[in-house]
Amino acid sequence: MSLKGLFNPRWPAAALFDLDGTLVDSAPDLAAAVDDMLTKLGRSPAGLANVRNWVGNGASILVRRALAGKTDWEPALPKDDALHPDALSIFYQSYAELNGRHAVVFEGVFECLDHLKANGCRMAVVTNKPDQFVAPLLEQTGLAPYFELFVGGDTLDVKKPDPAPLLHAMEKLGSTIGTTVMVGDSAADVNAAQKAGMPCVAVRYGYNFGASIDSLGADAVVDSLTELL
Repeated sequence: MSLKGLFNPRWPAAALFDLDGTLVDSAPDLAAAVDDMLTKLGRSPAGLANVRNWVGNGASILVRRALAGKTDWEPALPKDDALHPDALSIFYQSYAELNGRHAVVFEGVFECLDHLKANGCRMAVVTNKPDQFVAPLLEQTGLAPYFELFVGGDTLDVKKPDPAPLLHAMEKLGSTIGTTVMVGDSAADVNAAQKAGMPCVAVRYGYNFGASIDSLGADAVVDSLTELL
């Protein structure tokens, strides 16, 4: 489905994009930082495949999942709760060095962004990634010039799937519910958009905790952002 079709007969006035798993495959960097953290804590590395299934709810929950060794980490073991602050600190230090080192922009992203920009669409990144890591990753991947702002995991008091980050970005871009679209790769993105009342596009290639994204009720589900053109 074309994005133009969602806003017949025009293109959206604003588009909000998730970052990890939607625009950029950052899992290799995240996995390296997680494994470094686990190794320093005397634990076995988790590996890339596991970390791909743990990404999407911010660094704090990523670390909790890594400590528990599973996506369904609640309730965390008491020893993991006590270990969490130190583990998170180690992860932050490691990821600060690794952020963007192996990350790559997904195929079709630049084509989509170029097309939207040419049609006057204003764009923002809305991610659960800690604020300090967002701008460096956008710069290193060449994505920064497309976006007027970003809303990170620390920008507000809440994260996706709360709709507040989406609504905040929409208001900053001067758009409205009826002329704004959210593009993401996980249940957190789809749920946030649904709660905000705005159209949502989901991509199949991202990180949705190992589950299919097709059944979550997004307005469109695609294998590449070029399908939206």
